[in-house]
Amino acid sequence: MSEVRHNWTKEEILDIYNKPLMELLYEAATIHRKHHDPNTVQVSTLLSIKTGGCPEDCGYCPQAARYHTDIEGNDLMSVQQVKAQALRAKSSGSSRVCMGAAWRNVKDGPEFDQVLEMVRTINKLDMEVCCTLGMVTENQAKRLAEAGLYAYNHNLDSSEEYYKEVISTRGFEDRLETIDNVRKTNVTVCSGGIIGMGEKEEDRAGMLVALTTLNPQPESVPINALVAVEGTPLEDQKPVSIWDMVRMVATTRIVLPETQVRLSAGRTQMTREGQAMCFFAGANSIFAGDKLLTTPNPDVNEDMEMFKLLGLNPQKPFIKKMQPETVEAEDSKFQALGEKPKWSRPEHKIERNEEAKEKAKALR
Repeated sequence: MSEVRHNWTKEEILDIYNKPLMELLYEAATIHRKHHDPNTVQVSTLLSIKTGGCPEDCGYCPQAARYHTDIEGNDLMSVQQVKAQALRAKSSGSSRVCMGAAWRNVKDGPEFDQVLEMVRTINKLDMEVCCTLGMVTENQAKRLAEAGLYAYNHNLDSSEEYYKEVISTRGFEDRLETIDNVRKTNVTVCSGGIIGMGEKEEDRAGMLVALTTLNPQPESVPINALVAVEGTPLEDQKPVSIWDMVRMVATTRIVLPETQVRLSAGRTQMTREGQAMCFFAGANSIFAGDKLLTTPNPDVNEDMEMFKLLGLNPQKPFIKKMQPETVEAEDSKFQALGEKPKWSRPEHKIERNEEAKEKAKALR
């Protein structure tokens, strides 16, 4: 079974999650190969453009002003600084830059205008631009879309039931409202969560129920392993096992077959073998660079060595996820024309100039 469904139940997802591991991996890998190129993984760079001082109380986050952590705060970066970081990321193989600001919600004014200029600047570099800035209104989402934003990240974090155990300053419904505001534009949605916060397997399944219920489903779902930071309420949580990560990635792939599953925080605690299992199970994106906002991350050179070892290729920007055989057929058609295909999202269609369209018709 690999069709897109919006009516998954918690019980069904738990049954998948708890399948014998080899059976689970086989099913996930089969679905992954049907909808994605199994040898291509997107490399993204996460950049903290404004660090620390957040008024919220997310139990996992060292950027909350109320917690005593060793995070060094900084004001909003300049457009020039962000451009320099984006160029560095692109030269290292990244096709996507995600900018994060430690805000509860976006406020109209000079700082937001500056972020919009950052989006325009990175967009001109032929890179996907993603932002995670907290809650946004419909109008703010439209302004981000007009600036060229490709994706907006707003994680659900956990199930609706467990969410209130981790966060009290923003409700689960607030997160859904922000996603709904983004959906009123052509910006794609990136939304996932964290495992290892003390939740039960039922909560992991509950989070996936919430994500699959969204229509359309998120184009991107990050799966994070908690990185416990001293000074936060979750500092004593033990690292989640690689088997839990593999099961979570595989289950996500099965219930969200067309979505890009992002292997996110916690990779420093994983071996290459563990990460390879996650890729086999359906993960097709990683974050590169020495930090994920504020927590450690593998060095980009280490990731490139891993890619070479596993025979993986970095995904190019603006790649529409299609069945590999469909992509190959379209590529062949354009090669016959002596032209390169241009893939585009979120409109979910191949954009060609009018001349190419006419030539393509003549070949049919």
